[in-house]
Amino acid sequence: MSIFHDEIEIEDFEYDEDSDTYFYPCPCGDQFQIATEELQDGEDIARCPSCSLIIRVIYDPVSGMK
Repeated sequence: MSIFHDEIEIEDFEYDEDSDTYFYPCPCGDQFQIATEELQDGEDIARCPSCSLIIRVIYDPVSGMK
């Protein structure tokens, strides 16, 4: 069982079209990230590459992400 730092709506993420990835600021100074492909596969956990924090992404897979 994972312990999430927070749960964040997908609308609060910044979307980068070039990398097809969503980003959200992490308290450590880096950014949580999750790719559109991961969301389409049902993944709902965004990870920070610089620390151990994870967040749950709240989104409606039926309505799309972008």
